[in-house]
Amino acid sequence: MAKLPDQYVGIRKRFKEYFSALNNLGKTARQAGPLNEKTSQLVQLAAAAAIRSEGSVHSHARRALEAGAKPEELYHALLLITSTVGFPTVSAALSWLDDVLEEKKKKA
Repeated sequence: MAKLPDQYVGIRKRFKEYFSALNNLGKTARQAGPLNEKTSQLVQLAAAAAIRSEGSVHSHARRALEAGAKPEELYHALLLITSTVGFPTVSAALSWLDDVLEEKKKKA
């Protein structure tokens, strides 16, 4: 598992109840509908890219891979949002996805 960002770990330690509620929100949202884990992570990957959150793109890319997504599916999820968020945003997200895939290759 990848090292979690210090900011994330710090918030988790300082605000335990808040963090528990945040985790429960994510679980509840995923259980609220028919999408499987892989599809849910691809949707969240696209949303993370749309808000230009490098850490979230890294996180949801890893989670999507763990849920069985192929690299081509992750790339496609990002390419699909080009007409909505624009090429520069997608280009940045693709570079962040490449970070995750390179990290995975090195560990293999």
